[in-house]
Amino acid sequence: MITIPQQPEKMTIEEYLEWEPLQDLRYEYFNGEVFAMTGGTIPHNDIALNFYRTLYPHLRVRGCRVNVSDVKVQVSSKSPYYYPDVIVSCDPQDLNARKFIQNPKIIAEVLSPGTSGKDRGEKFTNYLKMPSLQEYLLIDSETISVERYCRGEGRMWLYYPYTEGDIITLSSIEFELPIALLYEGVVFETEEEEN
Repeated sequence: MITIPQQPEKMTIEEYLEWEPLQDLRYEYFNGEVFAMTGGTIPHNDIALNFYRTLYPHLRVRGCRVNVSDVKVQVSSKSPYYYPDVIVSCDPQDLNARKFIQNPKIIAEVLSPGTSGKDRGEKFTNYLKMPSLQEYLLIDSETISVERYCRGEGRMWLYYPYTEGDIITLSSIEFELPIALLYEGVVFETEEEEN
């Protein structure tokens, strides 16, 4: 998704949670400011949906939920609310949630030139503080590349890069996914130019 900063007056979390459902667009919240979420590219959308489609049957039988882009996550009661591209939760509190997810197990962000900095910086820093989060994925929308951060001992996070031909392992939900399925049907810019 592409974020467009909005400059209304600063809001409290309570004001944001009342105001945002009444808007035509989705807005992320950080430090009293809101940021409009606009549409992404077709490859961005295809990758998020491919990931959702492969996870859904596996998670449904395990009593977990998976959502894409229109569901926000509450990082903590006093900090940001974001709209990840894909979010997985197996927490009983989240299974019946109606406004936001509080205890995600996996968060995935599909990178695009406009969002990569925020996904690797601000969001990365905030997501890793969430005690329930076990895995954070950064999925490139312009080339076949996935970066997986997996919770290790204490405050340590382990890094696993994946590229063409690899199998992505999601240990927190005992799931393996060929990277080819994630990018199935995705048309990259260089392919578009050749056609």
